[in-house]
Amino acid sequence: MSHPTFDIAGKTALVTGSSRGIGKALAAGLLEAGCTVVLNGRDGVALETTRAEFAALHGDRVHAAAFDATDPAAVAAGVAGIEEETGPIAILVNNTGAQHRSPLLEFTDEDWHRLLDTNLTSAFLVGREVARRMAPRGHGKIVNICSLQSEVVRPGIAPYAATKGGLKMLTKGMCADLGPLGIQVNGIGPGYFDTELTSALVADEEFSAWVRGRTPAGRWGTVEDLVGALIFLSSPASDFVNGQVLYVDGGMLSVL
Repeated sequence: MSHPTFDIAGKTALVTGSSRGIGKALAAGLLEAGCTVVLNGRDGVALETTRAEFAALHGDRVHAAAFDATDPAAVAAGVAGIEEETGPIAILVNNTGAQHRSPLLEFTDEDWHRLLDTNLTSAFLVGREVARRMAPRGHGKIVNICSLQSEVVRPGIAPYAATKGGLKMLTKGMCADLGPLGIQVNGIGPGYFDTELTSALVADEEFSAWVRGRTPAGRWGTVEDLVGALIFLSSPASDFVNGQVLYVDGGMLSVL
């Protein structure tokens, strides 16, 4: 039996960007821990496919709310609907994100703004809306999915790193404002993970060899590696942890 301080059974959690990849794995981890989970994304069809897949295992504890996390009106309506239909959101995971690789001199204005909206503005909008409802209740957990690139960068992803660095500081700023209201806001910083979005990098043997050689753990991360960190940051075990980013990177940030 696990320590009771990690118990989150019965809590309602919203995970944005959860129809696939890391978001889907995080949602699965919360369901396995006994939470009721609301999946979110813009693609209603993909979202329903994931909901049905989870429902086969977890029954009526999994729900779907399709809305655009970068649209303030859609966020307000979506969060209100979740609280009315499913229950008070106790755990928010801001996972919505996108990547675009291009040399800085060729990066378009459109792609810059798309990354800003998807990776940073979404966390601000959803975080603010959910926190407005957590505050009167005097408790809540918000976990922002940051990145190794919140600290370091490689060529071709400067705008992505800028958004993830901004998300790290938004996490700290939210801690400053929301901590006195009983809400803990922390981040998880994944390193190099093997997902649908990184399949081309994983398949590139030269790059893959670089990742394995650069990471003390000697391998790519698997999405399941993130679940323990999320359960910790979602549970009473982290009630005095606030404004931190927990890097789950196999040790990459710690070595040269």
